[in-house]
Amino acid sequence: MNLLYVTPYVPSAIRTRPYNLIRELARQGHQVTLLTAATSAPEAREAERLRDGGVQVEVFPVSRPRSLANCLAALLTREPLQAVYAYHPDMERRLAQLAESGRFDLVHIEHLRAARLVRAVRDLPKVYDSVDCISLLFEQTLARTPRLGSRLMAALDLARTRRYEALLLTRYDQVVVTSRRDREALEGLARRYLPPSAPTALVTVVTNGVDLDYFRPQDGPRDRRMVVFTGKMGYHANVAGALFFARQVLRHIWAADPQVRFWVVGKDPPPEVRRLAEDERVVVTGTVEDLRPYLARAAVAVCPVPYAVGVQNKVLEALAIATPVVCTAAALAGLEARDGEDVLSAGDSAEFARQVLRVLEEPELAARLGANGRKYVEAHHRWESIAERLVGVYRASLARP
Repeated sequence: MNLLYVTPYVPSAIRTRPYNLIRELARQGHQVTLLTAATSAPEAREAERLRDGGVQVEVFPVSRPRSLANCLAALLTREPLQAVYAYHPDMERRLAQLAESGRFDLVHIEHLRAARLVRAVRDLPKVYDSVDCISLLFEQTLARTPRLGSRLMAALDLARTRRYEALLLTRYDQVVVTSRRDREALEGLARRYLPPSAPTALVTVVTNGVDLDYFRPQDGPRDRRMVVFTGKMGYHANVAGALFFARQVLRHIWAADPQVRFWVVGKDPPPEVRRLAEDERVVVTGTVEDLRPYLARAAVAVCPVPYAVGVQNKVLEALAIATPVVCTAAALAGLEARDGEDVLSAGDSAEFARQVLRVLEEPELAARLGANGRKYVEAHHRWESIAERLVGVYRASLARP
């Protein structure tokens, strides 16, 4: 197939879903042309990796002033701010031009931030990769985040995002999401906001994968007192998770073993996360070139996020390296992993601490969790099979009358 792929950010090792799907589609013989927005020069440079893999890429810079102007204009409409944040009119015009060229079999548009561009496509089949249900994320953010700014943004955009996500189901031929709970949330929005007679797209789960060659078990000893939390630390759910673990879970762990160290590894930690390192047993790294040495050395990886949507890639990466994982029920909900066999989940702070201490103190449990976790991602999260499932969605879209 000749595919026209649209994203509101440049696919990269950080934007792992489109990056790996596009690479795998190209490996499987499909021709991919990517139109993508970029909010910075470093982000724009990431496109070279895809070009080196044979993907045609056109990048449209979206500056901060343009994003701000887009959002201010949207306040006077019913569109969510998320839907206009990365909008560039030249990107929309180019999409319309290519869609009418007769060269392409299908258009794939990813994320709410690019979803409005579907209006530039007339006759081609259209697949929308929602990734997550953003309304569901905003609902949880409003209820659970400790950050006032994140709560205010969620409150501002929630009502209009609910209506908009429901409407999108009428504008595409097929929709994909990363987890069942996101599918159920989108389908619930359709029932709530659309008339019963409205034709809506089928919503299919196409989960996230993990690069099993890059993230693989490492030789060398683990530090039995090292607990690691990885991710983009500027993201509000990760901030909430880091604060919850440091302020509420660690006191229980330190009561049993005061030598345990907590490592927060990832880019853009805000001041409240950086201040956690005032205790010498907490390390906040900021940006690192490679997550793997931290995951490979740690005795346990934690994902203490109090709310989540979709699939937690940080969990997949730890499992792929055979690092035992302890996570919240929210982090586990997007996966098919078995609690107690592939991962351990926990509710309140005392239970979370107890599960972490079990892994630190029971080598046989740690070894079993690590081995089972690796087997789980090998069975369920290979990018090759996930891309094949996506191609099945494409074929169903092409077959629609």
